[in-house]
Amino acid sequence: MFFTVVGVGFCIYTVVYTLLTLFCDCDLQLLFYEKFGKSPRRLKGKVVFITGASSGIGEYAAYALAKYGVKLVLAARRNDELQRVKRRCIEISKGQLDDKDVLVVPMDMTDFVSHKKHFQHAVGHFGHVDILINNAGRSQRAMWDNIELSVDKQLFDLNVFGVVNLSRVALEHFNKKGSGHIAVVSSLAGIMGVPYSGSYTGSKHAIQGYFKALDIEKTRTNIHVTTLCPGPTFTNFLGESFTEKEGEKYNIDVQPTDKRMTAERCGDLIAVALVNKTRESWMAVSPIIFFTYVSVYCPVISSMGLKVLGPEFLFKLRDSKKVDEMKRKE
Repeated sequence: MFFTVVGVGFCIYTVVYTLLTLFCDCDLQLLFYEKFGKSPRRLKGKVVFITGASSGIGEYAAYALAKYGVKLVLAARRNDELQRVKRRCIEISKGQLDDKDVLVVPMDMTDFVSHKKHFQHAVGHFGHVDILINNAGRSQRAMWDNIELSVDKQLFDLNVFGVVNLSRVALEHFNKKGSGHIAVVSSLAGIMGVPYSGSYTGSKHAIQGYFKALDIEKTRTNIHVTTLCPGPTFTNFLGESFTEKEGEKYNIDVQPTDKRMTAERCGDLIAVALVNKTRESWMAVSPIIFFTYVSVYCPVISSMGLKVLGPEFLFKLRDSKKVDEMKRKE
């Protein structure tokens, strides 16, 4: 009787779990925290440094935090766009933030030597920084066979080494302060391999490795590490993506008919992940979360399914386009 009850309970649990992953737009831990965990309101008054804040996920993460009175450091290359985001953050805050509470820091993530100067400028302005969100980066669309090595190097400089270097600068401050939080916008491409983005996928797997190692090292400290793994999102990232050739951009825009998560929703989920100090959070429209769970927890089934569906299926799931469109572009 006991084993019957356990068996029935396990079957019910499996069915419920599977259904939730089929229809939710984030991993189940993050879904639980959104419904029952700490509210982002608890971040009010914290100082958050965001790279890549002039557009896309970085921009909307800034808006999501500004709603709750979070003080912001907005960093990116384009000063005019950062000023636009700053004005919007102050407006969204509805009186919680004023001009001095949102600092604009024009910076290039590949200029490693300047990182310390820019971070210390933020510390000097606010007195401290509580959270670093490493968001700056670019994607890629290319056939693995044809990618020039210079493209791999450029992509890793931006997506990996810039992130690692700035994080080490932040850690100097956090170690002295005795607390801090480093969040890194990785990708579901860092959880499971995705086709036709070899350098990008490699960079995100590298990010996962770097920051999982850091997370373990800081386990018994008051310094927290979160990897944020979005799937396809409505941003301008696609047109700016690397291709197989150095200096070339993909120049195909995201379309309104594509199946993607909104940048606003992604920003809101990031705020939930930060306040609840998750170690890793996934976010994507259905059914991508389901496929991610299958890839991680059922690798044999995932491998068999991929042989049937083919890499073209994953590409269309990701970009709402056929592989032929990418090949014609190249």
